[in-house]
Amino acid sequence: PNNKLLTACISNKTVLVTGAGGSIGSELCRQIALLKPVSIILLDHSEHNLYSINLELTNLCNKLNSTTSIIPVLGTITNKALIEATLKGYKINTIYHAAAYKHVTLLENNIQEAVRNNIFGTYNVAKTAAQQNIDNFILISSDKAVRPTSVMGATKRITELITQGLSSKLEAERKKGKKTTRFAIVRFGNVLGSSGSVIPLFQNQIETGGPMTITHPEVTRYFMTISEATQLVLQAGSIGKNC
Repeated sequence: PNNKLLTACISNKTVLVTGAGGSIGSELCRQIALLKPVSIILLDHSEHNLYSINLELTNLCNKLNSTTSIIPVLGTITNKALIEATLKGYKINTIYHAAAYKHVTLLENNIQEAVRNNIFGTYNVAKTAAQQNIDNFILISSDKAVRPTSVMGATKRITELITQGLSSKLEAERKKGKKTTRFAIVRFGNVLGSSGSVIPLFQNQIETGGPMTITHPEVTRYFMTISEATQLVLQAGSIGKNC
């Protein structure tokens, strides 16, 4: 990891992580807490997950004698008023947008909720970021957004297009020398320890004697640990140009 890239969007800044209580969001928060931000705003719609990551980060900051403020916000990214109030009230500098429904098979049976949360929720956060001139917006996307064959992949691809579209609309302002929100997108692959990962399914199938589910006989899967993945996200968010 390149420390300069890791700290660029975080040190001495106020950082918002959406989906902060999830597997990816919580690891992002742990990594961010070590990089000396002014505040970390934790946004999650799960009361239990938010309670857990808030307690963990508060204890971590106390242990490190850190002055970083940990602020939990309970709510959903589909609540436009909450998003607007949170971004404005805490004067956010950087947003890591990790909130999303990720289970492929579950979303096939819950298409309406997948669209509402992943697409419209992302639109709420990204558009509000642009309107309030937030410094950085980093979208956590998925390799399933590449030529998507599932509802989950399709929703993530649309969130990428939304992010790119909002960035393009600001291009005229940038050409005038005005400061605008910098949008970046990072795609995740198969992450060990992620709640949306296929690994727990494979483990359970092996433990019970099989058979194992494979997508295709010729499929090649690449895996990384959740800590590796989040460090890559933090670095990519620093080096990415407007999309």
